[in-house]
Amino acid sequence: MRTKTGKYSGYIRPFSYLIDLLIINFFAVYIAHFPIDQILFLIVLNVGWIGIASDLGFYEVYRYTKVIAILNCALKQACLFGFVIFALAFFYADETSFKILLLFLWTSFVCILFIKFSIYFFLQKYRVVYGGNRRRVVLFGNKASISPLQYFFTENPDYGYELIHVFEFEKVKATQIDEMFDFVLSRKIDEMYCSIIGLSQDQMNEIIDFADSNLKTLKFIPDGNQIFFRNFILEYYDYIPVIALRNIRLDENLYKIMKRTFDIIFSIVIIAGVLSWVLPILGILIKLESKGPILLKQKRNGLNNKEFYCYKFRSMEVNNETCMNQVSKNDPRVTKIGKIIRKTSIDELPQFYNVLLGDMSVVGPRPHMVSYNQEYILKVDKFMVRHFIKPGITGLAQVKGFRGEIESDYDIINRVKYDIFYIENWSILLDLKIILTTIYHIIKGDKKAY
Repeated sequence: MRTKTGKYSGYIRPFSYLIDLLIINFFAVYIAHFPIDQILFLIVLNVGWIGIASDLGFYEVYRYTKVIAILNCALKQACLFGFVIFALAFFYADETSFKILLLFLWTSFVCILFIKFSIYFFLQKYRVVYGGNRRRVVLFGNKASISPLQYFFTENPDYGYELIHVFEFEKVKATQIDEMFDFVLSRKIDEMYCSIIGLSQDQMNEIIDFADSNLKTLKFIPDGNQIFFRNFILEYYDYIPVIALRNIRLDENLYKIMKRTFDIIFSIVIIAGVLSWVLPILGILIKLESKGPILLKQKRNGLNNKEFYCYKFRSMEVNNETCMNQVSKNDPRVTKIGKIIRKTSIDELPQFYNVLLGDMSVVGPRPHMVSYNQEYILKVDKFMVRHFIKPGITGLAQVKGFRGEIESDYDIINRVKYDIFYIENWSILLDLKIILTTIYHIIKGDKKAY
């Protein structure tokens, strides 16, 4: 499940990356005497560090991460980065001695770890003294199973968890679950921790559906004797095991920055290279055929279910049903020029303005009109999970054949299935694959593009 961040915590990881890279490059020049003026050297040095760090999770430090875990990861990072350094020395600095390289590695990592632990312990102190960077949590379960975590939250204020309420039960009752739901909503709780012991499968599903529908972080406290058959994420708060249901990679600040950077660059290229001349030409053609605005804006639901205006080239006659009813095959409302731009998906190009503004991403779950969104929330399981990330101009569901008009429940159920898969398995390579597949479908022609 997703995790909310504090007001400034989103800047910590990018700041750490920047400081560490500055340290490495500085000592590479003044200790190892590497030729910093060579572009290829710079690329290998910095990409090598970032690639190893991303693979090992060197910057995946959370409030419950133990010091020993940080040191263990740092040791692996140092060893692997050492191989990169010695390889660079072989190609770029034949005169650099083995001792100098070891001094470079040692000095760099001492400085990096000093800053890393300074931030780590500063945040702990900040949470205790100023009460900042905190998460409001509730516990739900029988006393025996939740008491260790209750004690952990109470006795470790430096972790930044504010235990608001404990719902104890000996025998689970539906009224207690409803009571917890009302409390979570009314008190603006960030995270829910529920003991699996004593919960039936239906009750667990009910709690999961509530958390998904209301965008709340949900984690289960497992029974040590239970075996789980889905890919849960097991985390440890001190030595207490806690299960997270869903790992959303785009909740990580590094990946957010990567995706946002890609979105900005890609949208600027499309706006400057395509929309700059397509907009005036299409504007004239749309105006000549029918009265009304060139661009159509519709309210749609985006990240965290917030509404935003989604832009498109107007492809229909002006009517009162534009924002209420989706376009169907042979729809009489569609104009002649509208048929062409819808068939080629040119009508979606203005949404790159939405991407540049930050309301959308190039790739992500397609946003629905508000009226349809409200309908699907009630009838489609896990529908709200789509709103954990920004909506996209194209998406995995669209390239898998579930674009355009939703003709039956089968269409929307599979669209949600592919959207959730994308959310849980995102990568830059997956985005590139979806974009290339979308372009191929546009050139080839899609039977659902009407």
